[in-house]
Amino acid sequence: MRIGLGLPNTVPGGAAALLDWARRADDGPFDTVAVLDRLRYDSVDPFAALSAAAAVTTRVGLATMIAIGPLRAPAMLAKQALSVHALSGGRCTLGLGIGARHDDYAAAEVDPRTRGAALSRQLAYLRGELAASGVGPAGPAFGRDIPLLVGGGSGTAFARMARHADGYAHGGGPARAFASAAAKARAAWQDHGRQGEPQLWGQAYVALESPEEGRAYLRDYYAFTGPFADKIAAGALTTVRAVRDLVRGYADAGCDNLILFPTTASLSDVDRLTEALTSSAPLAPPRSTHAPGALPIPAQPIPAQPVRDPRLAP
Repeated sequence: MRIGLGLPNTVPGGAAALLDWARRADDGPFDTVAVLDRLRYDSVDPFAALSAAAAVTTRVGLATMIAIGPLRAPAMLAKQALSVHALSGGRCTLGLGIGARHDDYAAAEVDPRTRGAALSRQLAYLRGELAASGVGPAGPAFGRDIPLLVGGGSGTAFARMARHADGYAHGGGPARAFASAAAKARAAWQDHGRQGEPQLWGQAYVALESPEEGRAYLRDYYAFTGPFADKIAAGALTTVRAVRDLVRGYADAGCDNLILFPTTASLSDVDRLTEALTSSAPLAPPRSTHAPGALPIPAQPIPAQPVRDPRLAP
């Protein structure tokens, strides 16, 4: 299993610290840097964040975990991801989902009731029409050079993933929740006659340096879920031991790439994560370079309780 580092593009003060986080990840034991996506929030656009990270890194993969696809027109989404891929020398992975926040859709003037169908159309466009559309940078293809991941917790989401994508992005939680979702992803993959197995990405939130500050951020970020935000905050990893235990659990459950997302912009969390991971096993060594077409593998998060996450929608 490979470990990735989330960039602080949605946390307070994250914009100023983002490049330093990317540099530390590139110099450390991390395989990928990943970003989250919000529109109506104090955050940095995910594709802008990855483009900036591309400029100060040479090794790590760059992933959206996830981008809310239906907030963007298919051609614009393709343009943004292709641009990151070109600027980074071929290191982009595009993770997509429909999101669960209606305020983001209202700000984008997009009807959230059509988001599932819209994401399916986007995925079909990326796999098909894009090639002859003239939208560039030209050259790389989704699924061949740029891996596609799809998130979600419903049967429809798993079918969408198996039909159009290269892998599944899980929403987070304990290893047993990941294992259950991974089994459904593999079953959908087989049902659609796909060869091999889907890439399986997982994720978690980390609050090592300032646990209360990290939990406060999570309660704010997920305030739209109501009382469930407290459960998400309680699930943050606040000790090195908790990080190591989660890493072992996800590795045992068959995760290919686990992303650890920050809850503050403190670089001390990167240092403490590096310490935890370099003495933890089993981990695959970080890639020496990101090879286009090699199909890397990053992730997302929820609490340790087996409660349905309202962020996971069809």
